[in-house]
Amino acid sequence: MSSDSNIHAQRLADAWATLQAHSDRGLPLDPDASRLAFADPEFLLRRETRGIRFQLELLKPDLEQQAHGIENTIVVFGSARFRSEEEAQALVQAAEAGGDEAVIRRARTLARNAQWYEKARAFGKLVAGYSAAKEARDKLFICTGGGPGIMQAANRGAHEAGGISVGLSIALPMEEAPNPYVPHDLSFKFHYFALRKMHFMMRAKALVAFPGGFGTLDELFEVITLVQTRKARQVPIVLFGSDYWKRLVQFDVLVDEGVISPQDLDLFRYADQPEDAWAIIREFYGL
Repeated sequence: MSSDSNIHAQRLADAWATLQAHSDRGLPLDPDASRLAFADPEFLLRRETRGIRFQLELLKPDLEQQAHGIENTIVVFGSARFRSEEEAQALVQAAEAGGDEAVIRRARTLARNAQWYEKARAFGKLVAGYSAAKEARDKLFICTGGGPGIMQAANRGAHEAGGISVGLSIALPMEEAPNPYVPHDLSFKFHYFALRKMHFMMRAKALVAFPGGFGTLDELFEVITLVQTRKARQVPIVLFGSDYWKRLVQFDVLVDEGVISPQDLDLFRYADQPEDAWAIIREFYGL
């Protein structure tokens, strides 16, 4: 019987194991029974103290964003796998030189999808450019998952426009380093997906979902569900890339089958250009 089928197997990632996996970075935690409880990492990583860790992951990013005057964000989701046009073209050239057809196909797919990276980058610039001349209470800040792909693109656009942005990354076995366009003190790392998602919504004034995979779908549908059930206030939800989203999800089928109401389709809108997505948000708030 495999360990996965054992009824007693743990179902959630162990926080200590996560840190152990990163100990090769030179920051291992040494045990010390004489530490005060709140200064004892081993104690805080026990299963019984999970609730305390929830609170800490909620509080730490909240306080730091408050210190930077970040109250209103526009959250950008999308695939971590997309690359910039420059990087994608370099991969195509390298693949064609190698002659492996499978590698060439993958590289050409990346090149085709590089448009999404560049459009997310342009969108980040629009938001940061708008906020540059605004009073602190009226500024809007880009917020992403802090990783590569679409996340990097939106953070990069904000950075290139002279703005700051937020990155909410997650500790994963196959994680990549946070992208370099988020200021160090606004690049947060989470152990718990649930707390990370809560932070996405706490300050969100809009959500823009670029083409992506399972993670993007998970985040998108959670936000739509929260707004539909009125657990969260209504905000603009923009599905960027209408052809992609309409091929991927047949929302009309949900109406036809009676599992959502026709008016639920008004919870989101489609856009194909950065200016259109930004116009939807500005129209919603009368900016």
